[in-house]
Amino acid sequence: MPGYGVLAGACRVVYPVRTARYLPSWLVFLLLFAGASGCARHQDHAAIVGNKSPIKATEFFQTHSDRMATIGMRNNLNSLYRLMDKLYRRNPREWRKTGLPSIEAAEHEVQMAIEQNRPLPDLGDRKDVAALSYALSPEYQGDRVGAFIYALGSMLVTAHGGRTEFYMTDSLDAQFIHNAARNIEKATWMLATRMDQQGKPWLLSNEISVDGRNLSFAVEFGKIVARLDLVTDVLDERYRRLSVNYAQSLLFLNFLPVQ
Repeated sequence: MPGYGVLAGACRVVYPVRTARYLPSWLVFLLLFAGASGCARHQDHAAIVGNKSPIKATEFFQTHSDRMATIGMRNNLNSLYRLMDKLYRRNPREWRKTGLPSIEAAEHEVQMAIEQNRPLPDLGDRKDVAALSYALSPEYQGDRVGAFIYALGSMLVTAHGGRTEFYMTDSLDAQFIHNAARNIEKATWMLATRMDQQGKPWLLSNEISVDGRNLSFAVEFGKIVARLDLVTDVLDERYRRLSVNYAQSLLFLNFLPVQ
C-alpha cells in the first residue's frame, strides 16, 4: 500500500496516505511522537566518546529537563570512560587479565557492555550495586578496572530507567538518581580504601606522596556526582512547579489567554 514516511532518528515511521489524509493534525503529531520516542532510547556510542551530540530531529520531542538528563548521561558515561583509561594505565595488570591485545580493546569491550545493557562474562549476571560490591572483593579475580567501571555505568543507566536518551513520554525518578549520586560517593571511598591481604590497594588511583600529588580521579568522580545532583534538583523542581501551578490555578481561578 502506498504511504508516506517520516524519519525519526534511526527509524522510519510509515502511515498510509489515505488514512493520514483524514487524520487531525494533533493525532498525526502524536503518531509521529510515538514513533520517534519508541525508536531512540540510547545515545550513539560515537556521540558519547566524542562528548558532543549531533543535532537530531527527535530533539523536538524533548523538554528542557529531558535534554539536560540526556546530556548529563552522555557526560557521565564519558567521565567513567576517562576514569577507566586512567585506572588501566595505573594498573596495567588488570587489562592484561582480559586477554585482549590492548587497553583500547579492553575499554571498548566495557563500553559496549554498558551501552548495550549486556553483562560482563567475569561478573556473571551481576550488574549495578551487586557488581560493584563484587568487583572490589577478595573473591573476584578478574579485571577489576573493567568490572568496577561497568558496575558504575550499569548503575547509572538503571537509575535512569534503563535508558541513556530521554523524551517527553519518559519519566525519571529523582530519588533513584539521587541514590546513584550517593553510590558514586561510596564507590570513590571503596576505591581508596579496599586493600588486599598485604595491605595494598586493589586498584591504584589518587596519590599524595613525596613524588607528587594526583587527585584527578577524585575530581572526575566529583563531576559525576555534581551532574547527578543537578538533574535530581531539576526533576524535583519540575514536579514541584507542576503541583504549585495547578494549585495556583485553582486558587485564583485563572482563565487561559485567548489572544
